[in-house]
Amino acid sequence: MHNTVSKKDPQESTLIMERTQLAELLAKAEKAEPSELTDQEIVALLGLTDPEDCRMLKDAAFRRTTALMDPYVYYRGLIELSNICTANCRYCGIRKANHDVKRYTMTKEEIVEAAVWAADNGYGSVCLQAGERRDEKFIEFICECLREIHLRTKRPMLPKGVGVTLSLGDQREETYRRWAKACGNPESIRYLARFETSNPELFNLLHSTPGTNEKNLEHRFECLRSLRRAGYQLGTGVMIGIPGQTLEDLCRDIRTFQQLDVDMIGMGPYLKCEGNDLESLGQMEPKALLQLALNMIAVTRLVMGPINIAAATALQAIRDDGREMGVEYGCNVVMPNLSPQRFRKGYQLYDNKPCLDDEPTHCASCLERRIESRGRLVGWNMSGSSRRFLRRVGRPDEVRPIKEFTAEGKRLIRLHSV
Repeated sequence: MHNTVSKKDPQESTLIMERTQLAELLAKAEKAEPSELTDQEIVALLGLTDPEDCRMLKDAAFRRTTALMDPYVYYRGLIELSNICTANCRYCGIRKANHDVKRYTMTKEEIVEAAVWAADNGYGSVCLQAGERRDEKFIEFICECLREIHLRTKRPMLPKGVGVTLSLGDQREETYRRWAKACGNPESIRYLARFETSNPELFNLLHSTPGTNEKNLEHRFECLRSLRRAGYQLGTGVMIGIPGQTLEDLCRDIRTFQQLDVDMIGMGPYLKCEGNDLESLGQMEPKALLQLALNMIAVTRLVMGPINIAAATALQAIRDDGREMGVEYGCNVVMPNLSPQRFRKGYQLYDNKPCLDDEPTHCASCLERRIESRGRLVGWNMSGSSRRFLRRVGRPDEVRPIKEFTAEGKRLIRLHSV
């Protein structure tokens, strides 16, 4: 078991501050656009552990989220279409070298039907996720799925079909462009490619089996630049609590989000996985890991402002209501799993992955109640494009002013979505 800590001695650093100082700092962070937080202040906020201090951070991030954006949490229906992977990332449960995993690929019909179910049930977007492959057969297979999804998910409330997020690993720019064209809805195409950590040594720990160099951090950044050139809403993220990671590393990760000017972020706690190459290093104590992950979400919201931040399923692996806690700390996207049950146990990137046996209908209704219990609403039939992206390309916001809605709730949300 390991701990993620600052290189500084907390007793001799600015990690501990008076509560009045914290209140002043958070008040400044809530209002400043762009963020004026210094690296020292970011590290201090990331290192908060006192329950009352963490509550203050949570409340500030929640207020900033709803003030800059809207009260809605967007559903991205997750379709884990294949666990076949050519990469050998040391932390991952579906790495190529894990021969205990039963490999699968969903058929085009199964993938499209999952997306159709999403459209029929008010989801504004889906996420297609799979292990990394670069062969032509796979590339064209994704193109075919995207074309069919576009054709079959058009609805009065979704005239261009569901928005699509892809999470399919490192690819050539030509491939990114082919997929963007095939989706038929370039205004709502997104890609999630996490750089995982901005620390090159930690990146190599995660990716390079001793004596090899399977992945390169600079190449990952070049993939992100390629995605931006190809017109995607740019998504990335990191793992929180990697063995040997410091609070300063996490601060640099946030600065990297700024430098990349990302539109959306998907990040969560580092969780060990049976059968991977880093299992012996263990992980942080769960309670501390969860709080650190939530702090990272909140501080990222305060720094980055109107971007999309997903509540990772990995939060729920630590605590049953972990996703909802993520919403309280600044997330505005959740990803209910729409993959057929028979495939889910084959797509375990980490131990204790939740929702392996949940039906999509039960999951959606249960999650809606949970989200509403935390003071937010589900954005039915909304693609949920990043506000930062919309402003960059000069497009209007996706939803009409909040004053047009009343307490009647979901029915009006459905009617007023655009």
